[in-house]
Amino acid sequence: MKKIVFLSFFLSGLFLFPALNAQIKNTEQNILSAKRNIIKNLDAWHKAAAKANFEDYFELMTDDAVFIGTDPTENWSLKEFKDFARPYFEAGKAWNFTAIERNVYHQENHRVAWFDELLDTQMGICRGSGVMVKENGKWKIQHYVLSITIPNENVDQITIIKKDFDEELISRLRNN
Repeated sequence: MKKIVFLSFFLSGLFLFPALNAQIKNTEQNILSAKRNIIKNLDAWHKAAAKANFEDYFELMTDDAVFIGTDPTENWSLKEFKDFARPYFEAGKAWNFTAIERNVYHQENHRVAWFDELLDTQMGICRGSGVMVKENGKWKIQHYVLSITIPNENVDQITIIKKDFDEELISRLRNN
């Protein structure tokens, strides 16, 4: 009897393991494909800004997207961000950011991803981070945060430079 049970498990394993391996391989391919598409769309988004292509740039964002800029007052809905950006795009001079390092992560359901990137910009090195969602088969930016990077050895100097601005904004926000 033990031999029959063992043989049954052994034979079922012969059929299950290839199917399981194929499923694992398919999942890995889906993950790689999703990451490639996310990277492609992020690159296209940055390229659209560099070419001042308003439509292509905002097409890669969701309708409920949020853009958080480098200034502490820049926390914009998509409409607010479009209103801010439109004059730059219309003048043919938006911004030119090129990723020099990027990390992409996503949920197992392949519908939500998050990323961080170091960018070569006119402001020097900046960090972008955000969330992307898959809408109708296409990865779009739903939330983006742009930050100017500051080397740790320069933080004290920068803190002094922005002290008055920060104090005024903190006071205004606390009193609202």
